[in-house]
Order: sequence, then structure tokens, then C-alpha cells
Amino acid sequence: MGAAPRCPPWALLALAAAMALPGPLLPAPALQPQPQPHPEPLLLPHGPGHGDAALEHGDDSRSAALELSRALRFYGTAVRSLHVATNGIIAVNEPSNEEKYLGQFPVSFGAIAPFMADLDTTDGHGNVYYREDSSSEVLKLASDYIKRGFPETTFEPSSVVIVTWKLVAPYQGPGEDPTLEEKRNTFQAVLASSDSSSYAIFLYPEDSLQFYSTYSKNDDGKIPAMVGFSQASTNYYFWEKPGSYNIIANDEDSIRNLHKSSNAGKKGVWVFEIGSSSDSIVPAKISNVLESVESSEQDQEMTSKPFMSDYGSTEIRQQYVTSSMDSIEEDQHVTYSVPQLAAEDLVTSYQDITGTPSTESFYSHQDFPTAKAPPRQFPCSETEPGACEYYSNYKKSKCLVLLSAVFRYHTDVQQTCANNRHQCSVHAICKDYPNGFCCSCIAGYKGNGRQCVAEGSPQRVNGKVKGRIFVGNNPVPVTFENTDLHSYVVMNQGRAYTAISTIPETLGYSLLPLASIGGIIGWMFAVEQQGYKNGFSVTGGEFTRQTEVTFLGNNEKLVIKQKFSGIDEHGHLTISTEMEGRIPEIPSGASVHIEPYTELYHTSSSVITSSSTREYTVTEPERDGVASTYTGAYQWRQTISFDECIHDESLHATSATQQLSVDSVFVLYNRDEQILRYAMSNSIGPISDGSADINRNPCYTGTHNCDTNAICRPGTGNRFFCECSIGFRGDGNVCYDVDECSEQPAVCGSNAVCNNQPGTYRCECVDGYQFAADGQTCVAVEYAVNHCQTGTHGCDIPQRAQCVYTGGSAYICTCLPGFSGDGRACEDTDECQQGRCHPDAFCYNTPGSFSCQCKAGYRGDGFQCLTMLECPAAHMFLPLQTPDTSVFFFTGVEKTRCQHEQEVALASGGAFFQREMRVAQFVPQCDEHGNYLPTQCHSNTGYCWCVDRDGNEIDGTRSGPGVQPPCLSTAAPPVAIGPSVRPDTIPLPPGTHLLFAQSGKIEHVPLEGNNMKKNGAKALLHIPVIAYDCMDKMVYWTDISGPSISRASLHGGEPTTIIKTDLGSPEGIAVDHLGRNIFWTDSQLDRIEVARLDGRQRRILFDTGLVNPRAIVVDPVRGNLYWTDWNREAPKIETSYMDGTNRKILVKDDLGLPNGLTFDPYSSMLCWVDAGTKKLECMNPNQFGRRKIVEGIQYPFSVTSYGKNLYYTDWRRYVISVDRMVSIENDNFQPHKRSRLYGITTAFAQCPGGNPHFFSSCATP
Repeated sequence: MGAAPRCPPWALLALAAAMALPGPLLPAPALQPQPQPHPEPLLLPHGPGHGDAALEHGDDSRSAALELSRALRFYGTAVRSLHVATNGIIAVNEPSNEEKYLGQFPVSFGAIAPFMADLDTTDGHGNVYYREDSSSEVLKLASDYIKRGFPETTFEPSSVVIVTWKLVAPYQGPGEDPTLEEKRNTFQAVLASSDSSSYAIFLYPEDSLQFYSTYSKNDDGKIPAMVGFSQASTNYYFWEKPGSYNIIANDEDSIRNLHKSSNAGKKGVWVFEIGSSSDSIVPAKISNVLESVESSEQDQEMTSKPFMSDYGSTEIRQQYVTSSMDSIEEDQHVTYSVPQLAAEDLVTSYQDITGTPSTESFYSHQDFPTAKAPPRQFPCSETEPGACEYYSNYKKSKCLVLLSAVFRYHTDVQQTCANNRHQCSVHAICKDYPNGFCCSCIAGYKGNGRQCVAEGSPQRVNGKVKGRIFVGNNPVPVTFENTDLHSYVVMNQGRAYTAISTIPETLGYSLLPLASIGGIIGWMFAVEQQGYKNGFSVTGGEFTRQTEVTFLGNNEKLVIKQKFSGIDEHGHLTISTEMEGRIPEIPSGASVHIEPYTELYHTSSSVITSSSTREYTVTEPERDGVASTYTGAYQWRQTISFDECIHDESLHATSATQQLSVDSVFVLYNRDEQILRYAMSNSIGPISDGSADINRNPCYTGTHNCDTNAICRPGTGNRFFCECSIGFRGDGNVCYDVDECSEQPAVCGSNAVCNNQPGTYRCECVDGYQFAADGQTCVAVEYAVNHCQTGTHGCDIPQRAQCVYTGGSAYICTCLPGFSGDGRACEDTDECQQGRCHPDAFCYNTPGSFSCQCKAGYRGDGFQCLTMLECPAAHMFLPLQTPDTSVFFFTGVEKTRCQHEQEVALASGGAFFQREMRVAQFVPQCDEHGNYLPTQCHSNTGYCWCVDRDGNEIDGTRSGPGVQPPCLSTAAPPVAIGPSVRPDTIPLPPGTHLLFAQSGKIEHVPLEGNNMKKNGAKALLHIPVIAYDCMDKMVYWTDISGPSISRASLHGGEPTTIIKTDLGSPEGIAVDHLGRNIFWTDSQLDRIEVARLDGRQRRILFDTGLVNPRAIVVDPVRGNLYWTDWNREAPKIETSYMDGTNRKILVKDDLGLPNGLTFDPYSSMLCWVDAGTKKLECMNPNQFGRRKIVEGIQYPFSVTSYGKNLYYTDWRRYVISVDRMVSIENDNFQPHKRSRLYGITTAFAQCPGGNPHFFSSCATP
């Protein structure tokens, strides 16, 4: 590895200073010359004949900017031009000279690297072609490759960039490997873009890669090629922040396997989604399914070798699920040799990613873990056995040295190391005491035992800042939140650099005197004099700090609260900061100077306090050539609270009072970037007046010349010596990284590969393996696969059988109704052999079903056939009760068709004598008016079906035994007698209807079967968001302008306001027709409430954990409540019982803006529309998994269900009908007035099942 650059003390070393340059690797054995590659079949068309430009021949050629017609989405940002380079990269910005980036990754200019190496096309040794293409043929080829890797994507490229490196040669210096002279490589990168995203395709034809490393011009030996992605760095005043990066392959074995492996199901094809995320690249998932399974013995050996993948990022905050352990762990530790996590962390990590146990989420991240600050391993002297202890997370070949730094904490119940080792750092040991245990960092590491960092290594701190601050006499505060704080610490100098971004100018200059906002970080990593401890050694970076600043003069006060949460999964310390109060105004453009100061820190029983008075000098901007100055002062009081281990007092030898000395204070505000910056040098030691500082050891003052990755060891007087930090080697003035992977080839064990890192190394299990519980041994992975979802089950075809997922990788197969068998093989049941039809009817068997048709001279539905005789005159009305239904006979008025057929089926020889009924007899069911009930059932077989007004069966509605289909009524209910109808309120016609709100009014669309009867659409009532009571035929609505909740009868009557007090912004509303209650959400008061239908007995169900509650629905039959929370930061769908108990999150993954929600009482499906993800999705709340019905919708607002259809309102497309069974749109309706539509609900002609008396008390307010 190369030497880490050493910068002078005054320079901010930034992130680059902590990243060692890659150094030499062991040269690989020479390979035999390969035949020339034949790459053409795999690659997209290329060359001058296809309009390609050719890069100038040379060793380090670069193209001019290739301006793109359509921007490339890369790490979440738009890139509008690219640079093509000889060395196997496509650069986002103009690349630097090759000596500055070859062998390193990431690269500061940002790059897409299909094969980054020192390539050379001098003297015609190959060509590099490139172009942008939007022809339909090329777009189709690119789209096909992308859909191989992402089969569910709807992505369609509109432009592609094609770059082809054809028969390019490796750079050859004088006298270097002669076997490389004739070797050539061919590969291609395709970048496909649409308006919203971009994909990268890397293509490596068979035998197209004949060399895998090139020699360095910097005498670093042979360097393997690099395949990956690198985001461009961001330049700040103090430092350059590297962007996110993802390494796909970086060693010879991995490169060699590129053309033999794939993540898209075809050898040599690698597909990545590169545009949607700001911190990671998404690889394709089809990594283990290759088109060709034929290979030679040598090929099998090749493909069995690991394909390495190493994703890294400086700013990634999310957690990933990886395949490197048998349990889900946080990303930083998951693939290192020493991981341990508490059980609660395992659950949190998994739920944060998936919300539910989703195999799709698991696979999507498993191959590419991320890590930035790996733990370090080291050998110690084995000649001192008493000083070494075995630590379970290290290899037995390594031993550890005890240090005196111990984490102090207390528990009420005695704990031991046996079951609490996870509380210690991976760089610490655990020791039992009579009343508990303590952790202590091992030699070479600093900290309190629970958190340890490599001694002398630079540190980073990341966090967020929010505040509400009054400036001067301004009565309006400056408020800000979610503002980034980044700090970089040169640990062996005690110098801390802190930057806070997006601070408005009205506040930025006035915050300049408060350098101690970042000064707390300086105290944590202050240079320690012998016998004294800085803040990190005492607290481990886990503490809270409360500070009160009082400005002398006008007595303004500012309160600062900070919480440090230790080291995160990326190896960075985390901090959150809140500020509130008033500060003096400092004019814009002024500068502030702060003299060196000292501060006393008093420690007592897990509390540290300090106070001081500080002065600062303000120099105002020049006016007429004169700059005035004045001096201000403030008192600073702070309290730091932390946990300490109390069990080993002998190790708690730090002085109760220590002095922090701060000098070289620098403060700056940049109005253009709106960044506030603080820098200072810190040391901690005994109380001193400063007179002896000139004689202090350079290790304590930070004036030594040790390497950045070195420790300064004080000697006598001003003498000192430098010692390289753990994982580095050298004389201390210059330190080189130790390549543990080369020096200890077997360090990671079997089924694992070793990846060297600056100061440490990382073990990764090969594909198909993961770490066992010991964090070291790689064992075979057993993935849980939902075979029903992936289609890899063994059930019969979907037309005959159903696959039912039962958890894990298990499933069962069941034949559909109308078929028989074991589910894996199903045969049609011939219902005609079972005598299912009337004797006077023909039976026709069909796959999975059958049909009956009355013979000539008979009429009926085939189950019941009657002769075509005239009916006798009817007489009086008489009801007759049967076990199936109420049967009505009439006299004095004409019988209806239903009544006549019912009479013939039940009686003979007169109206009052019931004849003997055959077992298969069907009796039509009539309502009290003699109309056919919309749902007809056979009393013997249990089959049910829907009928029209003439009693004819509606095709496709017949259900299995015991299941009643939802049927539409075509008969008018009796007209209710009540108040006269308002002029703007029109009674709802008979039947079932869709009700939707538009521009402050309700309109209805009648439903006829599963179709919308569009010519019958009319306005009913002028109201917005709606719910429907199917029992009383009442409509309820919320009005945010009032605000109020009202109702009106759709049979006619005056609308009535039932609730009009203590409302903020009532939005969603739902009616429990069984319990006779209403539920509603209030997005301003952030609560959910319930009341009786008339507004009485109102109470709050929930007023916590809500940010923007929106839609709400009920399942009265099962007693469940469901609602959406439109929280842009963390959207979710929740559920509870209707009495408010058993609350839980149902969905939180892959949601955007869940607007509408509906529950179908017949299928028990919960469905929602999302204006953020543009999807309509459904799930059964009692089962895992969800189903995407349609996607790419525009701006949905609300949704309802009826039968097989879902109906949703869309602000751009009005009312859309979707068949949820086949996931296609089948109809739409556009009202006469083209304005935004809001709520939509179904006005059922008859209520769904349930006992209102049983449920009436379940959710009583």
C-alpha cells in the first residue's frame, strides 16, 4: 500500500488524509498467452460504421466533454456531460492525470469503471469507441439487458451512451512481463437513461479479458484492475469530502470471473441501477441463474471462486441486510472478522429495511455490504503470556494486551461477561468483578472500553443541528432543522475542524463567537498529558451535554443541548445538537477573533461540569477605509452526563479536575456557501497558568512531526518519538499500511476472501456463504424463498391450482374449486356426472365449472326449470317461512315472476299446500316486494350467484359452496318518509353506486354488474370527503374549511352538522355500520377520534405517533381499524382494534404518499393508492406480503372497492376502474366538470354481513 500523505498542522486533512493510497500487491504468476477474443455476439453495435467517435490513441487519452441530450442520473444527481478515458473509465468530470488515480478508489472526479487499469492504445494497440444513441434498435437491445436483471422494472430508456474498449493492451514499461505483450482486452459499458432513472450495463464477452492487472508507473508493482462506481467528491473550504462509491471487483480472481459470472442471468452481463439513490448502486438480482450451464472442469473451478463485491460510502446512513452472517446485522461490522451486535439491534436493522420479512429486500442488498471504518486487528508479543488474553472475536493466532481505560456503568442485576460481551467494543476485553463486569480497550486503542478507536488515527463526527434563535432585537426567530454537522479530528495533534451547513446569513455571523459548539469535539479528542484523559477516554463518545451561554452586557441567553451516541456503523461518531435562545447580532461581513483560553473540567460520579468566561473581538466591515472593532464576552456553563463502570475503582485513577487548553482558534462564516466553520487545537492535563507551556512536550502541544496515522510518544523534556498506529508500519514519521491479507493468506479461513483496508482488513464470505454466530466461520446460506411469489413452486398451473405460502421456504398446493387432485396435478371435476342440473335441463361441463340450460318448452336457470304455462290469477298476500328464505304469496294483486316461480317450486294443487321438494330443488328467493333478491343460493349445493331483475344468472358470478358473491341490487327500496328534499340534494336512485367528491359536491355513478353506467351520473350533494352508512343510507363527510363533520340522508332530507368543535383539519372518515360509530383523522391535531353516528360520546383513540394521518377505513365484521400516515419522512399504514388496542404498523416499506385506503369486506383485502410511488397495491392484513395491482398512475387521491374492481379518483384522470384480479385498467369515467376529484366510496344496496347487535358494543366511544 502507498504511504498516507502527511500534511502540516495548519491544513485540514479532510477525508482524503485518512485514506491510505493503495500499494503493491503480490505479483500473480504469469499466465499463458490466450487466443484472441471474439466478443461480437454479446456487445451492442459499435465502431465507426455505427457512428462512433474514436478516442485518440495513447497511454492516457481523454475525450472532450461528451454533451448528453438526456441527463444521466448518477447517485441521485443529473450528469449532463461525460469524459471517456483510455484507462477503462467514463468520468463524470474531467479526469486528472492517471498517476493521481490509478490504483485508487474512489476517484475525486467521479467515474463509472467497467475495467479501470493502466491501458495503452499507442501504436494502434486497440481502439476506444463511444457515442450517444437513441435509435429504437439500440434502445431495445439495452432495454432487454436491463430487464434480464430487473424483470419487474417498467424502465424504458430514451437514450444510451455506448463506450467500447476493443482489443486494448496493458501498459508495458521497459523490461516488464513479456507474457503481457500479446494480451488484449475487449469490454463495453452501456449507460441507459430515461427522465427518471439510469442503468449501467457492463458487457464482458467470453475470453475477452486476457489480463487482469497492469504494472504501476509509480513502482508499486502489479495493480489489479478495478470495477465499480465512484461519485465525485464535494469540495469544502476546509476539506474535500469523498463521494459514495461501490466496488464490484478489485482482485484478479474477481476480474477473471467477470465473463463467466453474471447478475443478470447471462454470462458476462452485469446490470446496475445507478440513478435513484444518493449513496448506493443497486445491483441486479439474477446472480445465480445463468443461461448456459455447460462448462469445462476448469470453468466450474473458475465460477466457484468468489465474485467479490465491496460497497463503500462516506455518507451512507441507512442500514443494509447482507449475506455475510446468519443473522441480520448493521452494515459496518457485518463482514469484518470481529462483529457482535445486541439482539435488539438485529431486529431494528431488519425492520428498518423491510418492514416485513421480505425476501426481495433481503436479496436486493445481500451481495454488496457497505463499510467505511473497519475494526483493526494486530499481533502482540507472545513472549509475555501474562499480558495477552484471547478475545472471542479475534483469531486464535492473535492476542490482546489489557489497557487501563475502562468503561464504567452500573446495573441493578449482577451481569457477567459471559452474556454481556456484546456491550464491549470489538477492540476491548471484558473482565468480571464481584458485582459486575467492565470493558477496557486493548493496546493500541483509546476509549472507555465500550467504544474504542485506533490510537492516533484521524476521527470523523457526523450529525444534525436544529435551532430557534433570536438575533439581536429581532422579534422573529431564525429557525432551522436537519442541518448537517461534520467534524474532522487530527487525533495526534488534538486539532478539530467542524463545519455546519446551510446556516442563513442572518444568523451565521452572530454564531461565530460560539466556537465551543464544535469545541466539545475538541475536548473529546484532546491530546492527553500523562495521567489525564480526554472526553472520549472517559465517555466513549456516549453522553449528553447541556450548556447555558449568557452574553454579558444585555444578558442574552442561549441554551445548547447535544447528544453523542457513540460510533455508528460507518465508524463515525454521531451527534445531535439543539439550540434555542437569543444572541447578540454581529453585522454581516464581520470577522471574529478568539484568543487561546483554558477551561477546568470537574468529574464526579458520571457527571462532568465546567464553567468559564470567554472574550471575543469583532472587527466590523470597513466603512470609508476604517474598520471598527469591539470586544464581547459571555459566560459558559456546561454539564456532561454519561454512564461509567463502577466495579473496578482501581482503574479509575483520572484526576477529578483537569484543564483543557485551547489555542489556534479559527472561526469563519462563508455567506456564499452558508457554512459556519470552527477549528481549534486542544490538549488536556493538569491545572496550569500557561507560563510553562513553552516547555511542554510537543506530543502535548501537537507540534510534533509524526505521520497522520502515527502516535506521538512523549519522552523526557521536549523529546518524543513517533509510533505508527495499529495496522500501519514505518518509522512513525512516514507510515505505510500493513497488508494483512498478503502476510496472512489464511487469516479469513475457508469459504472466505480477505480484502485489505487502510489499517485493517475485511473478511467476506464467498457467494452462497455467510458468517456463523462466531463472526468468523463462513457457513452455507439457507435463504427463505417465497416460491409462490417467485413462481418456483411445483403446483399445477394457476388455472387449475393455487400456491399457498406458509412461511420460510414452505408452501402447499391446493386445487381450485371445480378441480380435484393433490394440488401438484389437478383434474377437472365433471359436475354433470353429479346430477347438479334440473332433470329438465341440459348440463354442459367446462374446465373448473359447469352450466345448466333448460330444455325446450321450459324456462329457468337450469337448476330449476318450469313449464311455460300461464299463471293463475293471484289472490291475497300471505307470507310463508321456509328454512332458506321468506316466501310471499299474494291474493288480490298480480303476482311477480319471482313469486310465481317460488309458488310453483314449493306448492301444488293450490296456493297453501307445499308439495314434497326434491333434494336438488332450487327455490327462488324474493324480497318483500316480490323482486328477485340480487344474490340467489341453492339450499342443497350451497352454490350462490347473482341475478338480474328478471332472475337470470349473471355470467361469472357463481361462487363455491358457502361463499356469497357481492351482487348489485336492481330493485328500488321503499321510499323513506321524511323532510322534504333540499333543492340541491337529489335522492339516490335504487341500486349500488359509486359516490365521489368533486369541487365541494358529491356525484354518483350507478354500477351495472361490474361496469359503470356513465350516462346515469349526476350530482347529489355539495360536500367533499365522504363515507357511507349502508344501513340508514346516510352519507357522512368532513369539511376542512369549517372545520366540521356532517351527514345527510340519500333518501332525502336536510344535511346536518354533527361535530363542529375542537377540530383542526378533519380529513379521512369511516363509518362502522355495525357498531354505529364514525372514525376520523385530523391532520392538523395529529390524532384519530371516534364518536357515535350523531356525534355523541366522542373520544380520542390516538394522539401520539401521528404526523399527517390521512385515509381511514374500518372492517366492522372483524373489528379492525386501518389508517395511513402521510409522513413524508416515514410514511406508514397502521392498524388497531376498533377500541384502540393492539395498535401496530402494518406497512412502512416502499411507501411515498399513501393517499387513499379501502377494505373490501368480501375478499378481506386492504388496498391503497400512493401518490408518491404512483402505485395501487393490495394485501391481506392477516398475511405477509403485498401485491402490486398497477403502477405508473398519475396523482391518485382516494380508492374504493366493489366486486372484482377497484375504483380510484385521480386528479388528472378522474375515476379509474381497475380489475384487481388481472391487474389491468378496464374503464374510466370523466365527469362533466373537469376539476379535481377527492373522496370516493361505494354505496352498497345492501350491507356486508355481520350481526349489528353483536358488534354494537365493541367500539363504543
